[in-house]
This record gives sequence, C-alpha cells and structure tokens, in this order.
Amino acid sequence: MDLGLDGRTVIVTGASGGIGREVARGFAAEGADVVLTYRSSPEEAGQVAKEIGERALVVPYDLGDSDSARTLVSATLEWTGRIDVLVNNALFTVGWSPGESFEKVPDEAWREMLRRNVEGYLDLSRLVTPGMRERRFGRLVHISSGLVDEGMAGSEYYTTAKAAVHGFSRSAAFSLGRDGDILSNVVLPGLTATERNQERIEPFSQRYVNLAAIGRLLDAREVANAVVYLGSAANTGITGQTISVTGGV
Repeated sequence: MDLGLDGRTVIVTGASGGIGREVARGFAAEGADVVLTYRSSPEEAGQVAKEIGERALVVPYDLGDSDSARTLVSATLEWTGRIDVLVNNALFTVGWSPGESFEKVPDEAWREMLRRNVEGYLDLSRLVTPGMRERRFGRLVHISSGLVDEGMAGSEYYTTAKAAVHGFSRSAAFSLGRDGDILSNVVLPGLTATERNQERIEPFSQRYVNLAAIGRLLDAREVANAVVYLGSAANTGITGQTISVTGGV
C-alpha cells in the first residue's frame, strides 16, 4: 500500500527511544522527512537520525516550554518549508513512590505534570495547524496510554493529563476537518515492550500477557505501524477517534 508519505514532513516528539524511535523509523521508511526531538538523550536521537540519513533532522525540545515549541516549528519550516504530520509522543514525568497515595504527591509535582503534558501537546498542535489549514492537508496523532481506560494506583495525574488530550483531539477533529483533509486521532498503547523498558515492565508483563487476546505483549514497532498509518495520506476517514493498540487487552 502506498501511504502517500513520500516528501511529507513529520515531527515526532520524544523520538530518541521507545515508541517514538520506531515511529520515526516507520515514517522514514515510507519516504517522509522526519524531525526527531529529544529532551535529554541527544546521542540516542542522533543515532536514529544517522540510520535515517539526510531525511532526518534532530532538534531539542522541552515539552511544555512554549519557546522550545516555537523553535522546533521554526527549525522544521526552515528545513523543508512544511509540516504535514505531528506525532505528539513526548512525555514529562515526575518521580514519586508508586505506593504513595495520590493526595500525598507534592502540589508542585502533580501540577507540573499536568501542565507540561497537556499544554505541551496543545501548544505544538496550535503551532502546526495554521499551515495544515492553508495547505488543506495534515495529520495529528497523539500518543496516550491504555491506563486511561484501565486505571492503576499511582497513575492518577498521568492519566488525567492523557485523558485531557483525548478531549482536545476529538473536538479538534471537527474544527480541522472542515478546512481540508486534516485528521486528528489518539493512539492508546497498552503495556508495550521497548528497547528501554524490559526490566521495568517485567513485574507487570505476565498479567497483560494473560489478558491479551493474542497472548503476548506488542512491541514498539507494532504500535508505530498504527501511528504511521493514521498519520499517512492513506488514512482518509479515521478522525476524532481513540485507537487502542494493545493486542486485544
């Protein structure tokens, strides 16, 4: 299938590892020019860019920092003159004990998590959509988490931030769709095996394997495949949706 991505420009935030890395690779494999952002892992982002070659640009980006968002968009437009697809994948987290009651999390910690994760996704979306409206083409794909549906103690503020993006994407789809072939969707991964998280997810993995219809965890590349399709020109009618990519959990 021709995904119609040849010559398109795609921004993938948080592309130095995990799902973001595979999303960047997936778009590049389809002929897109890919902007990879990182916050603290320039070497890893650079390695992915090296794999992709001349169709990759690496730009530092701090989620929730409006100046950083504007710099990212300006660098992209200077590079190719266009932004066709935005994949909001970057994540800001703050540390606290997993067993700690949510009401004991320091105010500054949970407020900063909500602010960065919600404002960050909306900030970039607002910056890229004027050009999409002008060209009458664009794709927004926001990466969320299956925990929004499943729930888990210790994820109260994380899931609050992600759920807010669901509401934005749904309403934005109606606004954008009236101005051309411009689509907005949310991808909802479940517990996903990546190059970075093997040890961290081990205590939970068997539970998800038992729940999954396919009897195993998905890997980052399988989630990325869905993201690439939703962000492609081949997707002409899926918008305003939350797509679960969980292996049937």
